[in-house]
Amino acid sequence: MSSSDIFIGETIGTAVLILLGAGVVAAVVLKRSKAFEAGWLAITFGWGFAVLIGAYISAPLSGAHLNPAVTVGVAIKSGEWGDVPVYFAGQMLGAMIGAALAWLAYYGHFQAHLTDPELVKEQADHAGLVDRKTEPAAGPVLGVFSTGPEIRNVVQNLATEIIGTAVLVLLILTSGLTEGLALSGTGILIVAFTVVGIGLSLGGPTGYAINPARDLGPRIVHALLPLPNKGGSDWGYAWIPVVGPLIGGAIAGGLYKLAFA
Repeated sequence: MSSSDIFIGETIGTAVLILLGAGVVAAVVLKRSKAFEAGWLAITFGWGFAVLIGAYISAPLSGAHLNPAVTVGVAIKSGEWGDVPVYFAGQMLGAMIGAALAWLAYYGHFQAHLTDPELVKEQADHAGLVDRKTEPAAGPVLGVFSTGPEIRNVVQNLATEIIGTAVLVLLILTSGLTEGLALSGTGILIVAFTVVGIGLSLGGPTGYAINPARDLGPRIVHALLPLPNKGGSDWGYAWIPVVGPLIGGAIAGGLYKLAFA
């Protein structure tokens, strides 16, 4: 496959992944949505379907990595690193496009949610109680775009992202999915179900980014969008869902070479 095919495939596939993934979170957390308070099961299955659809779309062009951690694991497995920057670029651009499209789809709901008098008062009261120098800066709708921990512990948060990503990438490598995505619709389905399983089993502590582009690209979009009362983008935490998944992907690649190659 050519570099242009890889870039286009990863951009489109990752954009669809984030559009649908961020979209299901928006549906659950924004007050005026018909799916408001649908819960964690809706979010985990929504992200699984987002992976499924994004992968089917992009597979013929790029092999549907859609995730820098997957790209790293595949490169370690194959020893071929030449296209890694192209994959990364497409994934980051696609993630930002997808996040912007999710915002556009829920534009009125974001406005209504963030200007709701109850939420505005809550935010004001919170700001008056905390020390801004020590309080993590995470706005009320940041979770639509990026992940955040329920208990802020660097070691635990990093370990959770490493473990979850290693499970995902090892499944992909051992199933042979990344070598034959266009011919293996069943393989794509298995990966989608794996994402659901990781969300149900390991998503509680951090929201399971398990994908650096999925977290960083939308976080940048959150920082740039003209959302009223949006709060901070929590840049102090932002390195964990980038570094953790990359380490997890590398560990999975190493385990594959050690145990399966």
